[in-house]
Amino acid sequence: MQTLDQILGIQYPVIVAPMFLISNTKMIKEALDAGVTAAFPALNYRTDKELREAITEIKAHSQKPFGVNLIVNKSNPKYRAQLKTLLELKVDFIITSLGNPKEVIEQAHKIGIKVFCDVVDLKYAKKVESLGADGIIAVNNRAGGHLGALDPKELISQLKENCALPIISAGGIASGEQIHEVMEWGAVGVQVGTIFIACEEAEISQEYKQAMVDYGEKDIILSTKLSGSALTVINTPYVQQIGTKKNFLEWLLKNNKRLKKYVKMLIMYLGTKRIEKAAFSATYKNVWVAGPSIEQVYSIRPIKEIIRDLVKDL
Repeated sequence: MQTLDQILGIQYPVIVAPMFLISNTKMIKEALDAGVTAAFPALNYRTDKELREAITEIKAHSQKPFGVNLIVNKSNPKYRAQLKTLLELKVDFIITSLGNPKEVIEQAHKIGIKVFCDVVDLKYAKKVESLGADGIIAVNNRAGGHLGALDPKELISQLKENCALPIISAGGIASGEQIHEVMEWGAVGVQVGTIFIACEEAEISQEYKQAMVDYGEKDIILSTKLSGSALTVINTPYVQQIGTKKNFLEWLLKNNKRLKKYVKMLIMYLGTKRIEKAAFSATYKNVWVAGPSIEQVYSIRPIKEIIRDLVKDL
């Protein structure tokens, strides 16, 4: 089976992960120049005009492939407009999350766009394989943000034994040695996020970046308070204050069948607004997303230096 660099025509089998409120055009362009690929969440741009400008800017800078992450369930009211834009501007690949990617796969394949789907288990991997996905992003329990339940080796092994799709391992990667390890288990490449949060190009608060240096793996905890799903965050004083579990009212509404769709949208909106405030302003209310790979972040550096160290042994 081809490795990710062969599949996409890049130098190294690495995707700089699409990170909510963090990924930006500067980061994508630097990543492409450094020999890897990268993606950003469509939801990082508030308007269709801004999304189109971002894609156009990256395409003007480089002909190398990059992608966009698309939330495909009903909690994303911008889904259809965003998909239309990605198709019209013909991004190189789409990474789907949190929903059924059937429509995305069908529409993207008509014009030669690849679709990689986030999966956390074999059941969903088999589903997207049956729909014609080009690859699976295997999100393990070492991932930052939303994560899976299985450790990297177990998840990759299950998928390798039961699926024919290329497997891109997501979670826990901070070195070339770890990339070699997951590829020996059966992955064709990796998606890496946490170690890039403290890059100079990220337009987040200096306090968030410094927290990536100051905190370690022991400080990463799970919270369902923000988006309704388990999310890894840094255990700051504010997170300790608000707790990590949904309160009774949140739980009751989220589990009411008639209101579930609307409450989920509300919780996601309120939660991401809280994350957004923490990401862009230094306040006591710090809710900073990161994964266990924070342990390998020792300084704030240009993204090209982080990539250089990551791929030097490949």
